[in-house]
This record gives sequence, structure tokens and C-alpha cells, in this order.
Amino acid sequence: MERPADLAAAIDAAAETLIAVLDSATSRHQVPPTQLRVLTLISGRPETNVNGLAELLDVVPSSASRLCDRLEATGLLRRVADPRDRREVRLVPTAAALTLLGELAERRQRAVQAVLDRMPTRMQHDLLLALVAFARAATSVPEQQSDQAVQTA
Repeated sequence: MERPADLAAAIDAAAETLIAVLDSATSRHQVPPTQLRVLTLISGRPETNVNGLAELLDVVPSSASRLCDRLEATGLLRRVADPRDRREVRLVPTAAALTLLGELAERRQRAVQAVLDRMPTRMQHDLLLALVAFARAATSVPEQQSDQAVQTA
């Protein structure tokens, strides 16, 4: 089967729609999106310090530090000394931050589920298969690139 010429555009439009659905599920909360992103990043990376966060966000360390200051002031972040090297300061989400992230994840999943519920079951299944295939393709190394790497080695 030949790929439709507008498939990439359709995927882009679907991604924008998905982002809008997810954003609407979290828009009622008081924490700005950038701060939520910081909490999400550090909750999955327990070894993160301010410099590491700055790299993840692609900002200068002083900007990352100010973001952390705001999160710390609201009780969503703690700075703690690394037990292995007391000169290092790690960023740790508080219990309140983890609760918040859990609640937001639930809201987002419910918002997506509400859209899925309006789709026929067969299309939901097809979407699942397509998304799994897309994720695999996005994370695999294309043969052409791996062949070139072998040739240049």
C-alpha cells in the first residue's frame, strides 16, 4: 500500500490536537508549564543538579537556578546535598510535587480517554498498533545510517 502524500501533515495535525487536549487537562492548575516540565524532568532523574537541569532545558545555569528558586518557594522542590559528595546539590521533587504530577497525569489520561471513547473500538486498536510502530521506527537506527557508520569505521 502506498503512503498518502499528506500523512506527515495529518500526523502533525494530530500531534497538535493531542497537545491541545493534554494542555486543556492541565490548564486549570496554578503551576506554569515550564515549572511542570522541570518537575517532570527531575522526578525521573534523581541525580539531577542545577547544571544538569540547565542542560536538559537548554538554558544557562542561572535561569535554571531561578526556576528552582520559584519551585522551592512554592514547596514543590528541595535542594539536598548529595550524600556521596556534599559539594554537589541535587534537585528533589517534594511529596507535594509528586502528588501534583500524579494528579496531572491522571487528568491528561482521562482527557485522552474521553477522545478515544468517541472513536470506534477497531480504530482505537489500529491507532495503538500504529503508535507502537511509530515509536519503534522513531527509536531505531535507519539501516542506511548504520551502514555508513560501518563503512567509515
